[in-house]
Amino acid sequence: MGGGVVTLFLCGDVMLGRGVDQILAHPGSPRLREDCVGDARSYVRLAEAVSGPIPAPVPWAWPWGEALRLLEESAPDVRIVNLETAVTGGGDFSPGKAVHYRMHPANLPALTVARPDVCVLANNHVLDFGRRGLTETLDSLDRAGLRTAGAGRGPEEACAPAAVPVPAGGRVLVFALGTRSAGVPPEWAATPDAAGVACLPGLSAEAADTVVRRVRRARRPGDLAVVSVHWGSNWGHRVARDQVRFAHALVDGGVDVVHGHSSHHPRRVEVYRGRLVLHGCGDFIDDYEGIGGHEEYRDDLRLAYLATVAADSGRLADLRMVPLRARRMRLETPTDADRAWLRATLDRVSDGLGVTLDADGTLGAAWSR
Repeated sequence: MGGGVVTLFLCGDVMLGRGVDQILAHPGSPRLREDCVGDARSYVRLAEAVSGPIPAPVPWAWPWGEALRLLEESAPDVRIVNLETAVTGGGDFSPGKAVHYRMHPANLPALTVARPDVCVLANNHVLDFGRRGLTETLDSLDRAGLRTAGAGRGPEEACAPAAVPVPAGGRVLVFALGTRSAGVPPEWAATPDAAGVACLPGLSAEAADTVVRRVRRARRPGDLAVVSVHWGSNWGHRVARDQVRFAHALVDGGVDVVHGHSSHHPRRVEVYRGRLVLHGCGDFIDDYEGIGGHEEYRDDLRLAYLATVAADSGRLADLRMVPLRARRMRLETPTDADRAWLRATLDRVSDGLGVTLDADGTLGAAWSR
């Protein structure tokens, strides 16, 4: 790749199903099987109760809001999102799950409007409507021209990386993995006879070695390797020790960026041996507005991560984190107080990173190079 740089856009969970699907132009069935909620439109009403009317049906760009302007202005080379919903109009409710997410395939323009280069599917909602629903998800995304990672019609496809050519030369390879700690059922694993996800049996040293070998087999000279992992609990700033060890083992084995997600709010950001480790990106788009119970984590505040890495080494050259706020199921510009809260919180939980609040309202990092 030479001596250039590659800028990655990374974010956490993009959940365009359930309530968000209901405000789009082609809502699917609103029926749910949750303990307390039987109709997805209830989540729309909750959001409207706290933030005001949502002008449904909304334009395709609505859920992304200010994030689209950010993407246009920053022009990242590769855009990576964790798409945490099935894209299907059919399938059966997956048994044993408390919450099910799906968006109607006719609403896919609400995803393609952001022009993602890779949709990560190794998460705990992509099979919410069974293997039939997953197959329709894969077919729908393929017809829309979207690359996927972390799920497939068999283990080879599920474990294969998405490869994105970049202007600097070479490719960015995105591998995706789901873990039991984030609620991915082991029986969702892809098998030779059934579609499924790329599941990790655990975060052991042996599992890390397996991933590293997979990366080395696929990698060509000049490639950058991103491993996207759905791991950990939904709430809290504590990061499990085995998660930290696993991330470090990946970097020691040659991975350039570890893109972690599952938590509903941003968690620790780490630079290990010059490489970026995001332990939890937090939600990006969802229908959680108006749901109480974890207000101390300010899950209405979201972060878009712009990581610039050296093309020849994978070392982190610059990191910008752009705060946004969810309101009326749309990402808006936050207040100065919101930005200051995010800076202070992220600095407190990210040991030694040195999170800064810059004049343009973005968060930066002053790690030791």
